[in-house]
Amino acid sequence: MPEIKLDESWKARLGEEFSKEYMLRLRAFLMQEKQAGKTIYPKGSEFFRAMDLTPFDQVKVVILGQDPYHGPGQAHGLSFSVRPGIQQPPSLVNIFKELQSDLGIPPAPHGCLEQWAREGVLLLNSVLSVEHKQAASHQGQGWEQFTDRIIHALAEQRENLVFILWGSYAQKKGNFIDTSRHCVIRSPHPSPLSSYRGFFGSRPFSQANAYLMEHGIAPVNWQLSEVCQEERATLV
Repeated sequence: MPEIKLDESWKARLGEEFSKEYMLRLRAFLMQEKQAGKTIYPKGSEFFRAMDLTPFDQVKVVILGQDPYHGPGQAHGLSFSVRPGIQQPPSLVNIFKELQSDLGIPPAPHGCLEQWAREGVLLLNSVLSVEHKQAASHQGQGWEQFTDRIIHALAEQRENLVFILWGSYAQKKGNFIDTSRHCVIRSPHPSPLSSYRGFFGSRPFSQANAYLMEHGIAPVNWQLSEVCQEERATLV
């Protein structure tokens, strides 16, 4: 495993995972892939970026994705998000359309969701790496077990979280979540293949904020700045 850049609040809960057999096998697999000259996304220091940007105790909402984007320059460790300056993928375009329909927030000029992560939205993929142009290439190598531990820790140790599960894959992964302790929002995936089957009109953003406010938790500001924080840092 490359350098582990992970917020201390998560290290305290997940640290033991890194010495378990499944994670050692995953580390060996990633090293083998790299030695074979394969390009892997995102870069190793960003595998755990979702947790690094959203500490355990600050999580309000979990948006669960499947795999990182597998095109050049896209993935940077946050589900559905792309780096500044990269064209918005179709699923993200649809997410922004639903956000506008739901809350009247116009689409951002970029696809970087880092600001959501800093607002307490854990943008977690089930699998945290992928080979260049090879969708789902790192499934079944151990990442799913690791991200299951993340979801279990949140579901068991926190109260009144919102889990947004888009598509059957995410819904299956989160089917153990206790809905008496947390809000679980399910709908079809925002991809062009399924977005018109119920994703559009599902109003996940207003639902999430309504639940948070009902439980005395500050709502998420879903409005993204014109310039992503990550991009702004490169401009200074």
